[in-house]
Amino acid sequence: MFDSLKSEINTFKEKDPAMRSSIEIFLCYPGFYALLFHRISHWFWNHSLKLLARILSTISRFLTGIEIHPGAQFGKRVFIDHGMGIVVGETTIVGDDVLIYQGVVLGGTTTSKGKRHPTIEKGVVIGAGAKVMGNITIGEYAKIGTGAVVLKDVPPESTCVGVPGRIVKCKNQSHVVDLEHNKLPDPVAAAIRSLEKQIEENEKIIQILLDKNGICLSEEKINDKVEFGDLFNKNGD
Repeated sequence: MFDSLKSEINTFKEKDPAMRSSIEIFLCYPGFYALLFHRISHWFWNHSLKLLARILSTISRFLTGIEIHPGAQFGKRVFIDHGMGIVVGETTIVGDDVLIYQGVVLGGTTTSKGKRHPTIEKGVVIGAGAKVMGNITIGEYAKIGTGAVVLKDVPPESTCVGVPGRIVKCKNQSHVVDLEHNKLPDPVAAAIRSLEKQIEENEKIIQILLDKNGICLSEEKINDKVEFGDLFNKNGD
């Protein structure tokens, strides 16, 4: 038990550069207490003391702002940073060395019994405000971007961003915890930049055609309809 507690403390030291001493963890880290409360309530849950488990998890939510159902399964060395607003559903499975930021929801998409919440495998990083919904699997060492809404499986060592979540990077071989999850690729921004470039190229082509055919559009006519057939038919061309 003490070895497990020591491992949890070392995890907070390694993953939070703002932490200055071990006593700070006991006094100022709600994520630490949320996990501690959960491990106790989970034990009650597995030993048919479900009401007591729910009462303890409710007390934990009141004290920490983090709601973890006592039926959820958590691995070793899980780190919850800040934690306010995190919600973890009953059938969620969280593996070892997972990093979870504030506002994350690991929720379900059905009211039926059985496995209805996500499985988060080893080494996953879930950015602030991300929503991972349904009975899906987030593969080992994957990254979920800030604010992403993930509704499908994410392969191991890949990056998922956007609403709904899109895979933008695969096979990230580095297993070092990367706290700069805000710098993940943005496929929407990339698509917009591509469209802007294409529009600029089209404008240049149109201007070349106008100059070649001696057509000058005044400011009064700039919004008038232009028959592009005239560009090619002028002077018999």
